[in-house]
Amino acid sequence: MTRPGDGTVLTNRKARHDYAILDVWECGIVLHGAEVKSLREHHANLQDAYARVDDGEIWLNGMHILPYAFSRAELDPVRRRKLLLHAHEIEEIKRKTEERGLTLVPLKVYFKDGRAKLELGLAKGKKNYDKRHALAERDAQRDVERALRGRGD
Repeated sequence: MTRPGDGTVLTNRKARHDYAILDVWECGIVLHGAEVKSLREHHANLQDAYARVDDGEIWLNGMHILPYAFSRAELDPVRRRKLLLHAHEIEEIKRKTEERGLTLVPLKVYFKDGRAKLELGLAKGKKNYDKRHALAERDAQRDVERALRGRGD
């Protein structure tokens, strides 16, 4: 049963442009007070966010959630937020991020069964020529689709 308001709240579009995503995990986010209401209203930003493994826990840094307008509590909008994963997943992530050049990037935030979830990706940075190549491929594919649509008339 889906609840009203469930679905994708935020996406980090820049992440797939700047990084090659190697693996993806779904994890919960520990939120305080009215942060959930602010998230439901799409008052958040993943642009400069990243995750790190510290002492066997994964923390999300740099995610900006605006304070809810009607909240009395004063929370730091860019505070560290704990991510909830199973212990074996944390160990796997820790092992993989110790490799050179790999980082944890949040891809999207969504609600599933009324709970806030975050899609976390293991990423490797792309070089500028890789980005240009991906853009050229996308443009070529778009041109092919456009030509095929035009022929069907």
